[in-house]
Amino acid sequence: MASSNFSNDIAAWAERTKKRMEEVVNLSTQRLAGAVVEATPLASGELVNSFRVSAPSRQSEDVEGAAEGHQVDLAGLGVPMGGLIHMGFTAPHAAEVEYGNDGQAGQGMVRLAAQAWPDIVASAARDTTD
Repeated sequence: MASSNFSNDIAAWAERTKKRMEEVVNLSTQRLAGAVVEATPLASGELVNSFRVSAPSRQSEDVEGAAEGHQVDLAGLGVPMGGLIHMGFTAPHAAEVEYGNDGQAGQGMVRLAAQAWPDIVASAARDTTD
């Protein structure tokens, strides 16, 4: 009997762990997208409103509205654990704002958010529960 309970305990632990990993990935990605949007200048709103999140095989179903306070819904994108997502801007001047142009320094909103990725994941791991 003890081994049956042990097997069940391990199976339950594995399932909880998988769910927590998915929660950490989802929360981390939401926070990464939020960090990019928050660091984006709001001069006209065009750039921040052009931010998109998509899955490679479902480009036509981009998640819009991150700038309007909507959370990134990875489940809606159908991205499996270990899958890829794309985040970026569609506005033509996005690269100029990111990297700078004509001697003006860039904002680096994407690069700074990417640099914070380890801290974002660590924070999401702390904020999720077993």
